[in-house]
Amino acid sequence: MKHLPELLLPWFAEHRRNLPWREDREPYHIWLSEIMLQQTRVEAVKPYYKRFLAALPDIAALAHAPQEQLLKLWEGLGYYSRVRNLQKAARQIVDQHGGIFPQEYDEIRALSGIGNYTAGAIASICFEQPTPAVDGNVLRVLTRYLAWDRPINDEKTKREAEAMLSPIYPKSNCGDFTQALMELGATVCVPNGAPLCSICPLRLRCLANKNSNQLLYPKKAAKKPRKEEHRTVFVLQCGDNLALYKRPENGLLAGLWQFPDVPQRLDIQEALAQAELWGLHPSGIEKVIDREHIFTHVHWFMTAVYLKCSQEAVFEWFSKDEIRENIGLPTAYRQFLEE
Repeated sequence: MKHLPELLLPWFAEHRRNLPWREDREPYHIWLSEIMLQQTRVEAVKPYYKRFLAALPDIAALAHAPQEQLLKLWEGLGYYSRVRNLQKAARQIVDQHGGIFPQEYDEIRALSGIGNYTAGAIASICFEQPTPAVDGNVLRVLTRYLAWDRPINDEKTKREAEAMLSPIYPKSNCGDFTQALMELGATVCVPNGAPLCSICPLRLRCLANKNSNQLLYPKKAAKKPRKEEHRTVFVLQCGDNLALYKRPENGLLAGLWQFPDVPQRLDIQEALAQAELWGLHPSGIEKVIDREHIFTHVHWFMTAVYLKCSQEAVFEWFSKDEIRENIGLPTAYRQFLEE
């Protein structure tokens, strides 16, 4: 472990990617990028990151942004609790820290939506503190380097990795060391397929490489299978307007707009009867399409029924342009907007 800084820092200086959030070490920028990058690919995040900062350039702007603007900026990124917690934390920073991002790890860790990994990343990258940031990329590097059998989806493994990394942080370049570990896992010790061992700066000391069993690592504990659910989605049109309703403020996709739906698969007659119950007086079904959407713990099988209605009732009604420009629809439902 003690050799990691001397091997990784020169490599990172030469091979680091040019990413928008590496242009400076402004805590707001690093924080935003780390939250966006959770469960999301780098290439997908880049345009969201730039658009978000153009609209909300500082912590105060984020703290005071209207919820609809916030959700629209996040539309398509998923895991919407992330952006809600971003705003909660921004308000904490304004109220408790005078609008200035705190520098100490414990204070950063106390902000809404920030766990050990994000706090470690911000404290090391922005403030040069020896605080590890252990994510899937870092765990993959360590388990191969050490031929370590611990399952990486066990929280205890993350804590053990943090404990191993803390003592070996360099006296300077803490932020670069944190990013070097991440970068190696993202670009060389890759998650899908064989790692690129021939160009890895750790190859001469890596135990998995020495034993030629790189693909045995990382280990993962078995996951529970996703729950499966069937839903009938109603794309209801009255004149030029479509019906939407806002989900409850807790649970999956909390507080987001969506097309009306019911948690079962309805046939055509059942769908027409449901629309009548809502008081919409449907004139007939235009089309029916099937789609799927996968969340972390649940798999939705979705049947969308497109209906023309003669009466606006029950729901909120918006034009397509209003929905495109102003309303953040989660991906599960947005896929039906342009069909």
